[in-house]
Amino acid sequence: MRQTSATPLSRGEFGALVGLPRVLSLLAEKKVPATFFVPSHTAAAFPSQTLRIRDEGHEIALHGYCHETPVGLSRNDEEQLLDRSISRMRSVLGSDFVPKGYRSPAWDLGPDSISILEERGIIYDSSMMADDYRPYLARKGFVATEDGYDPGKPSQILELPVAWELDDFPHFVFLNKPMYLGMRTPAEVYELWREEFDFCDSLGDGVFTLTMHPQIIGRGPRINMLARLIDHMRSKPGVVFRTASEEARERLRNLHELQAKAYQAFEPIIE
Repeated sequence: MRQTSATPLSRGEFGALVGLPRVLSLLAEKKVPATFFVPSHTAAAFPSQTLRIRDEGHEIALHGYCHETPVGLSRNDEEQLLDRSISRMRSVLGSDFVPKGYRSPAWDLGPDSISILEERGIIYDSSMMADDYRPYLARKGFVATEDGYDPGKPSQILELPVAWELDDFPHFVFLNKPMYLGMRTPAEVYELWREEFDFCDSLGDGVFTLTMHPQIIGRGPRINMLARLIDHMRSKPGVVFRTASEEARERLRNLHELQAKAYQAFEPIIE
């Protein structure tokens, strides 16, 4: 539901004017690169803040035009919405802005979404949940009916999976329109996220993806909690902080190398 009255708009202002500077200052202090999924309408409403994200070395990726869901749109409407989002983002970041990633505002996709992203040169998506810590190739052309489920075929787009457990919104947000209550303490969420991270770290090749919003994580006690969590992560040997596109490029490069080796091993048999 779109809210345009004064109080929800002021909450957005807090995110841009108070929360975001706190987040960026923490990332600079800890030397952590991040990916910001920014709705194009938000980028145009707060251009100086959006430019600061880019100028401080962070990635900006696509997150819809006005934080609307693509589910239920025709292919043509979804294509127009994505192209409009890219165009509006370029009006802020410049014509040389080339997005590499996408996250659905609804964490949900239509049957054509991955194909559309593929056609526009997007290399990764971060909206789905078929794994917890291991990226995989997103599938396109899925069909789900009462009679069965066809997951579709793997695309060339890497999926960096997400999880509600690793999103700050369900833990911290109170909304009265519609009613939603998620008021956990920073200490509780720190413990949850730390244990999730430790399991991810035990896998050896996992990718730990937190989803946070400046208007939520940017409140004082929560930003302090995030600082503690970053310190805990950094204390583990071999942990690397990357933007989503950096991780996607590395994973796709390794995947293509494995495919090439498999083909070379098979080629003599063909001859």
